[in-house]
Amino acid sequence: MKYYQIIFSPTGGTEKVAKAVTRSWPQVEMIDLSVSSTNYTDISLERNSLVLIAMPSFGGVAPQLALNRLAMVRGNESKCVIVAVYGNRAYEDTLAQMEDYAEKAGVQVIAAISAVAEHSIIHKYAAGRPNFENCEELKKFGNQILEKAVSDRCSKPYIPGNRPYKKAGTGMIPKADSSCTFCGLCAQKCPAEAISKDNLKMSDKNKCISCMRCVSICPTYARKVSGFMTLVASAAIKKACSVEKTNELYI
Repeated sequence: MKYYQIIFSPTGGTEKVAKAVTRSWPQVEMIDLSVSSTNYTDISLERNSLVLIAMPSFGGVAPQLALNRLAMVRGNESKCVIVAVYGNRAYEDTLAQMEDYAEKAGVQVIAAISAVAEHSIIHKYAAGRPNFENCEELKKFGNQILEKAVSDRCSKPYIPGNRPYKKAGTGMIPKADSSCTFCGLCAQKCPAEAISKDNLKMSDKNKCISCMRCVSICPTYARKVSGFMTLVASAAIKKACSVEKTNELYI
């Protein structure tokens, strides 16, 4: 049996969760859905492998860009666990979307996890998560999933979410201020190719998915979203984020 991670982790929180879940899995191969130059139709998983598919939840849904790339992969009847990572508000229809697109890729969902990580825009929500205790819990989840896969139990668990899915909202578009040095790292690493090398300070609003990678990797901290809009968004989700959410396993 081979082991894979298929992840979309623009700012690192989803990757940290994925590594915690698969910490006891042997020789895990990682496939990064954030690389725009990859031809995902060329990726073919070894038959009957165990695959972890992890994505962030943006406003209660998965990034469509990541879902579309996942659907191109040839899963070859592998078993998988889907993981939705969210910033302590709610993941709503994210797991349902991921289940449907995983099946389009030809993988069989045998487990699902919702996990909390630090909010990618409003960092005070779920700050520092996943912490050590969270990672230990996620490792235990991963061990349970590994045991199920190795014993060849393929039952599909209950997975929450609605169909049709919640409509994706309009995200906040980062821009660069005067401290931008035009290094081009943001354009090079943008998963959606939303930043032109000819206009590095701006993001194409029709392409940008508000993943915040450009903000998180800028070496001079030049890229930002509107401070006013951040305050508005923070106030809007304050009540929902006031109670610390727990990680959940569906198996």
